[in-house]
Amino acid sequence: MNTLSPLTELKGIGEKTEKLFAKVGVTNVGELLSYYPRTYETYGEIQKPDAVTDGMTAALYGQFQGPLAVKRVKNMQIVSGVFESDAQKIRITWYNMPYLRSTVRAGVPYVLWGKAAKKNRQLVLEQPAVFSFEEYHRMRQHLKPVYPLTEGLSAKTIEKAVRQALESLPFFKETLPPAIRSKYHLAEYHFTIEQIHFPENREQMLLARRRLVFDEFYLFILALRQLKQVNERNPQRFQIQKIPLTDQIIANLSFSLTGAQKKVWQEIERDMTGDYLMSRLIQGDVGSGKTILAFLALFLAAGNGWQGCLMVPTEVLAVQHMEAIQKQICEQKLPFYAELLTGSMTAKQKREACGRIVSGESQIIIGTHAVFQEKIQYKNLALVITDEQHRFGVRQRESLSEKGDMPHVMVMSATPIPRTLAVILYGDLDISVVNELPANRLPVKNCVVDTSYRPKAYRFIEKQVKMGHQAYIICPMVEESEQIEAEDVISYTEKLRSTLPQDITVSYLHGKMKPAKKNEIMEAFVKNEIQVLVSTTVIEVGVNVPNASVMMIENAERFGLAQLHQLRGRVGRGDAQSYCILCYGKDGEKTKKRLEILNKSNDGFYIANEDLRLRGPGDLFGIRQSGELAFRIGDVFQDAAILQEANDAANDTLQDPSYPEGKDYAILRQNLEKYMYKDLCNLNL
Repeated sequence: MNTLSPLTELKGIGEKTEKLFAKVGVTNVGELLSYYPRTYETYGEIQKPDAVTDGMTAALYGQFQGPLAVKRVKNMQIVSGVFESDAQKIRITWYNMPYLRSTVRAGVPYVLWGKAAKKNRQLVLEQPAVFSFEEYHRMRQHLKPVYPLTEGLSAKTIEKAVRQALESLPFFKETLPPAIRSKYHLAEYHFTIEQIHFPENREQMLLARRRLVFDEFYLFILALRQLKQVNERNPQRFQIQKIPLTDQIIANLSFSLTGAQKKVWQEIERDMTGDYLMSRLIQGDVGSGKTILAFLALFLAAGNGWQGCLMVPTEVLAVQHMEAIQKQICEQKLPFYAELLTGSMTAKQKREACGRIVSGESQIIIGTHAVFQEKIQYKNLALVITDEQHRFGVRQRESLSEKGDMPHVMVMSATPIPRTLAVILYGDLDISVVNELPANRLPVKNCVVDTSYRPKAYRFIEKQVKMGHQAYIICPMVEESEQIEAEDVISYTEKLRSTLPQDITVSYLHGKMKPAKKNEIMEAFVKNEIQVLVSTTVIEVGVNVPNASVMMIENAERFGLAQLHQLRGRVGRGDAQSYCILCYGKDGEKTKKRLEILNKSNDGFYIANEDLRLRGPGDLFGIRQSGELAFRIGDVFQDAAILQEANDAANDTLQDPSYPEGKDYAILRQNLEKYMYKDLCNLNL
């Protein structure tokens, strides 16, 4: 057996289980061992039944009153018994584990460990693990891996398969050059793989995790450098010159550019009219005015006879940008034709749009991922802009660039990444920062409250609507769930409709809706036909409704601070005072402390750094920011120090005369090739 062996070579894995593993991206033994736990559970102290609450994972000490019973229901064998602990009777159930009847005996003391539930006022444990008292005492030193699951694939199946793979494979070869492992004091690879899955204790797990995070960042930086060196210092073939038209457009805008916008525009213009290709990252907080800079770059390309393309992550945003750029074209009587390209267009609409693009009739193209599909051909694409770029895979960006003959590349992000990290993460990109908000923007007023504040919040929203404004209410879920206590969009909307006056129109929006329906709802909200929009985080990215003045976020504790800041950025975009109400549910004081960071500041970079400080580099179980750079195991904020070390190591490697052909780099070469082919494609940057 080796890492490329199919999973069916492991005992107990047939075709059916193999297909379930394939659903989570595991197709061979090597991928199984790279399927790391998402977190770990600890075997806690033995509890008294009175202290156990519904949904709690608990350990109970006691004995079974009689032999276990087995009954068959359809294709399932249900094993059950009554366990007595501290003079209380607890009902125990296992599914498809008939062998327990002969191994678990009445009158013998056991520790049962598992998830508890209260059913008809009685305590119930389903599928608990069974230990002797001595075994459980030993287990308390260990951490239990918790893997990401899919329907039909149990934690036990994954754990059993991983154990078998570790036992069956010979010693894992070291993947890093000895000099790098020694310099950065990294654990051996074999130890790392064993300890990340089944750590002896927290310290061993941290050593293993540090090594894997380092490996991931190190490969990523080497891959990115390799990808970018093709573009580095490439002479541009496009004849682009400064034109009076862009100055005229700026002069005729209904607002004045901020000092930061003017500075960044000069940098973009200098790049596009220079001798070399532009590769620039535009970083700016929510609402800082990055979009107008993208439009100006598109107008500069079009004014010189070339095509420019703006790719955005959602149809809602694509439509909004299209309307905004058409407004500029009409108001300023510009000689350009803008084209919208999205996945929900009919075949005929796409065919006609493609015809205008390939002929050059359309100089400006705005769309979703549809803009880089194979059948889309451009006449003379000179500029590629990606908005909210961390939501696109690296390969998706490359695909769009390949549509042109080495075009200028500009990427925009509102994700507040400190400059020290951005320099590493974006390799050879030049970085511009729009660090100033438009003069007419009033800072958003914030408050952090618990659920008892809701009636007051609804009255406040009603008052704002009566003044002509609109409101967003964000819920973490689409539909109600028995497993998760959180507000959901659909039932919340029904509740709100019965609470607010009937002349206030309340509607909802979520990611599972068809694109056409989402566009219809957003269009109605933009026109103020809908006054209160209840939504999931689908509205997080770039949506611009200046009339919206209230953002209320339910279950704020379920979101990362960076994501909450992005959501808050949907208000405060007009002249009126705007408000953000952060409503938290569970974990009162701990949650409130974290949310107070948002309450005190509207600065995204400050929030990111404070969140990092609050979580601390050792907090592996902290909330993982949604919308952050999605590495498999590393976190660019939490693991910033490791990222810096990996960057230094990559620099050492690239300066080594024996790289990449030297014998110390043989396995690294293979891993880098595989990483670029597979992992880099799935990485959002």
